[in-house]
Amino acid sequence: MLIDVSRVHTGMGVMPAITHSSDDEGWGVPGSTKKVYAAISIASKAGYASMDKVLERIENVYWKIEVSDFQSWMLGFYKFEGEWRTIELSPNTIQIDYTYTQYFKTPFLYPLNGVFTHLFWKKYMKQVLENIRIIAESDEPIPNK
Repeated sequence: MLIDVSRVHTGMGVMPAITHSSDDEGWGVPGSTKKVYAAISIASKAGYASMDKVLERIENVYWKIEVSDFQSWMLGFYKFEGEWRTIELSPNTIQIDYTYTQYFKTPFLYPLNGVFTHLFWKKYMKQVLENIRIIAESDEPIPNK
């Protein structure tokens, strides 16, 4: 969660790649926010895309974040909440349980939201976690905020 978001959210299909974030000096502290910027995609223009906010954090155990203030139409949902739990299984082996809750405002889109979540979002989040695994297994230092 403290690594460069552009290295994690690399885009897929309609999901644009994230290019960078700004206003993130205090990122990692509960209540802190950062603006997230995306590349152009079929579904969105390039530029400011959303706001991330840390809702809760227990160092090396748990993160809860909110993603909101979307700048492009997002199938009727207005925010995500992501929860990230880590469990040390053995030395150098960490299990990550990552769940996302999507919040929708438009009931008639619920069937489309379900299709999107089950056919696309799960696959995209597996790609995100694979990107994180690759970074974690590299020798690259990870910031400690």
